[in-house]
Amino acid sequence: MKKVVVGLSGGVDSSVAAYLLKEQGYEVIGLFMKNWHDDTVTISDECPWLEDSNDAMIVAEKLGIPFQTVDLSAEYKERIVDYMFDEYAKGRTPNPDVLCNREIKFDVFMKIALQLGADFVATGHYCRKGIIENKDGSETYQLLAGKDPNKDQSYFLCQLSQEQLAKTLFPIGELLKPEVRKIAAENELITADKKDSQGLCFIGKVRLPDFLQQKLKPKKGVIVEVPSTISQFDAAPSEFASKYEELAYFSKKPSYQVTDGKVVGNHQGAHYFTKGQRKGLDVGGTKEPLFVIETDVDENVIYTGQGKTHPGLYRRTLFVSNEELHWVRTDLALQTDDSMQVLARIRYRQELQKATLYKVEGGMYVDFEEKQSAITEGQFVAWYLEDDLIGSGVIS
Repeated sequence: MKKVVVGLSGGVDSSVAAYLLKEQGYEVIGLFMKNWHDDTVTISDECPWLEDSNDAMIVAEKLGIPFQTVDLSAEYKERIVDYMFDEYAKGRTPNPDVLCNREIKFDVFMKIALQLGADFVATGHYCRKGIIENKDGSETYQLLAGKDPNKDQSYFLCQLSQEQLAKTLFPIGELLKPEVRKIAAENELITADKKDSQGLCFIGKVRLPDFLQQKLKPKKGVIVEVPSTISQFDAAPSEFASKYEELAYFSKKPSYQVTDGKVVGNHQGAHYFTKGQRKGLDVGGTKEPLFVIETDVDENVIYTGQGKTHPGLYRRTLFVSNEELHWVRTDLALQTDDSMQVLARIRYRQELQKATLYKVEGGMYVDFEEKQSAITEGQFVAWYLEDDLIGSGVIS
């Protein structure tokens, strides 16, 4: 019997993952991760992690598997929270869920599980693992999209490595969400009807600006509305000396001055806002809603444009530097001057978009067939061959 440690989160997905593994004959241990417990920033009086760890414990009892809680809050603070503050201060928008998987669940947590003698770690993620047998007898692991198109979570795991995938199981990847709930109900698991958790994966029910204000102090600045007619949005040159010159041109974001538009309001800090954001600007009187098209944290200015079709929101090409480039399928990694046609997404649940990867000396361009809205520095771009997520990187 192989031993599997399941990350029991107190939700229905991980509960059913544990149940299925037990049915398949694995020796299963349930482990709850306590990741964050700073009561100063949670909105409500309820303590989300306590309720979740209780539910996880009840599920473990029901399944007759050993259970314990591990406190990873120190690692969390260092690897996720501090990183987030640092990125927001630079005017980038990090993705804590992708980081949480890379740094905590499949690193710190996985090491604890392996110390307990586990052969594998399992989670309740909606994705699948494929195994390719190589001629030399070695194996290459695939990170495949989950069968449920509404729930596919492969994007959140886009930073996993071959070493991590080798030790990972995704028991519910072949199932649809309603099937998961049905299994939970049939087996009288307390989590069967529990709502899916929303919000940042580590701070529970908290407003992001409230959370950020602990470290990043409010700083009054202006909101500028930029018309769609300024010269930055003029048509691109019709020809370029080389493909790389063209890619560099389309990946460059416009730079704005306050004089490019008119001041329409004030804000409490450019680092609290992100590209594409509509809520929280508190500016009225425009024909169409205002969207953030750029934040300048050095000058503390937010640039906005009217309507979701404003040209300031759209770009065709993005760049990932070598330091932030990651291949899940290392066997498919591009060499300098190579290119590859892929499907890519720049945020969770976005429909996959046709794109071409171009590897250059300093990193890689991702060139989309159609312009993308709100390409945001600090977020992750992930690329696929059909449903096989083969690589990802931080948008720079």
